[in-house]
Amino acid sequence: MESNPTLLVVVATYNEIDNLPRLVHQITELLPDADILVIDDASPDGTGNWCEQASSKYPRMSVLHREEKLGLGSAAIVGFHYAKSKSYELVATMDADLSHDPKSLAEMILIAKDPNRAGVGVILGSRYIPGGGTEGWPWSRRIASKAVNRFARLMLRLKTHDNSGAFRVYRASALEQLDLKKLKSSDFAYLEEILWRLATKGVVMLEYPILFRNRELGRSKTSALLGLKVFWQITMMGVGAWK
Repeated sequence: MESNPTLLVVVATYNEIDNLPRLVHQITELLPDADILVIDDASPDGTGNWCEQASSKYPRMSVLHREEKLGLGSAAIVGFHYAKSKSYELVATMDADLSHDPKSLAEMILIAKDPNRAGVGVILGSRYIPGGGTEGWPWSRRIASKAVNRFARLMLRLKTHDNSGAFRVYRASALEQLDLKKLKSSDFAYLEEILWRLATKGVVMLEYPILFRNRELGRSKTSALLGLKVFWQITMMGVGAWK
């Protein structure tokens, strides 16, 4: 992959063959200078195989194949290590199911490249600030999401409002402040854990309003059990059990 080491977009996948081709096409159209790294957890639906077959059409896309389903948190760590090894300046993360609009990603990248925003270490796509929101969610998911975000703000003393979203743009200098060996969560709580650890280092964060659309194709990876684990792991961080 010929790389212009400015922007890497990291997308973790498991059974996203219905969505990933459209997502890659849209990112490529909007951000032609971006490199795309797909981290596929041995998707049985052929997601990883599609990446290999589409490499000639999308030369800026690369894929890392993992032998089993290892979780979003560990995929993010792999992506961060990869970005560091290639000296990227910006690292974006987003869901593979088209819930995150690539147009919003392009807008967040413009903010990151604004010289007046050079001190911002992380730009968060936020559902919970004015201008942001969700579309197509059942009431139960809305309540659960707002509850976990309020809990994270309270327990972890975070000033940001959307701490459970994966739609983010990190500056390399901010990731340098993150000791990846200390990250303990491989499930969804890795999102809050990263912000918590960066906040303790004084990294400046900016929220950008986004509309999160519920997936139209494929199956969600969330569950009630994973939700309970998130609350438990945030509690462990908040009471000082995780250092």
